[in-house]
Amino acid sequence: MSTKTIIEEFKKKYGTEILGEAVKNEKRVIITIKPESILNVADYLYKTAGFRFIIASALHTKKGFEIHYHFSKDDTGLILNVHVILDKEKPQIESLSNMFNASNWIEREMHELFGINFLNHPNQEKLISEGNWAEGVYPYRKEFK
Repeated sequence: MSTKTIIEEFKKKYGTEILGEAVKNEKRVIITIKPESILNVADYLYKTAGFRFIIASALHTKKGFEIHYHFSKDDTGLILNVHVILDKEKPQIESLSNMFNASNWIEREMHELFGINFLNHPNQEKLISEGNWAEGVYPYRKEFK
């Protein structure tokens, strides 16, 4: 199945949940979705479309807290980045750690560094910062003017 066909199938299924799309090249696509769709989208990608979860990454921008969930379709070489933008004041999203054990630590790290709350995470305790900074301080948050 070609990259184009995979993306078309995804868009057909989740068209109303998609907020944007960026095709970086034939092997890398970024699709921005509504944050409340992350569980359904991840489940579809893994169980139906044959993707595997690689990792997630976060950043704090003027738009809000952004997370990129990186998925790979190994037989085609396609990397699909599922992008969400979370609320600036109360950043939260459903945890993928109950679906992908591999997301457990990275969600804990994003919680510590950015203050993103991963709903239904099985253990959102500190991972790396014990004693390094005060409670409620999130060192990767930025102040925007």
